Amino acid sequence: MAPLNSMTGFAAATANLDTGSIGLELRAVNSRFLDLSFRMGDDFRILEPVIRERINDRVKRGKMECRLYFSAKEGGQLPGAPNAAVLEQLAVLAAQVRQGMPDARPMSVAEILRWPGILGDNALDPETLQAAALALIDGAIRDFNASRAQEGAKLAAIIRQRVEALRALVADLRPRTPEIVAAFRARITKRIEEILQGGDPERIHQEVALFAQKIDVDEELDRLSTHLDEVERVLKQGGSAGKRLDFLMQELNREANTLGSKAAVMELSQASVEMKVLIEQMREQVQNLE
Repeated sequence: MAPLNSMTGFAAATANLDTGSIGLELRAVNSRFLDLSFRMGDDFRILEPVIRERINDRVKRGKMECRLYFSAKEGGQLPGAPNAAVLEQLAVLAAQVRQGMPDARPMSVAEILRWPGILGDNALDPETLQAAALALIDGAIRDFNASRAQEGAKLAAIIRQRVEALRALVADLRPRTPEIVAAFRARITKRIEEILQGGDPERIHQEVALFAQKIDVDEELDRLSTHLDEVERVLKQGGSAGKRLDFLMQELNREANTLGSKAAVMELSQASVEMKVLIEQMREQVQNLE
């Protein structure tokens, strides 16, 4: 049985290197689809397709941000000056490029300082950084999904509580239906007697047709029970259940509305309102599920 995941989640992972540490953060909020965004330094950009693929394999919905960054070790020493030989070679190469391509953009100071060997042995090796960052991703996604599953279990518990409350309302209405029908029958009988005094047969037929429509709520109660059974089945099955549950909330609300429109007496009207409140509370939780 797959876990039922919330779309809201967070995870963080760190890898320590001689020159500093690499941090990876994954966070997500609700979204209709999977919407990935990345915040990372240039040294890590080459990893974006790989990270995107791994996330796509294990996350289906949510507005998700991946933040990957390097923090230099506190108190680390930078060289007093860039490597003169490498800097001179770089200047010669840059001049040759500009001679052949006058419109070429000059290198920035940051780009020059990141050039391999420009800072001697203290220079950060991009391949080492990338390998360390890539080693973090699987564990971070696992922790991220664990946090979503934990939140999803809480949401499922809330939804199940509302399902039980709805079942209680349906169970309360079923045995009382004859009593409700009898009360409405007394009202309609009095109404027909008043119409008979006026001698309007067509009006009598209209009232009888209305009576038949108003008292027939068994189908609505049956469908409500069936939809509640399906809600519990989907919750038990787990996985990416958010869209299916959202559809079931619409179906439940439709039956509650129909029940309210047929409310011949106050008891039915009140029950319909209570049902719609419970369904809306469930829908709010469903909106958070993957």
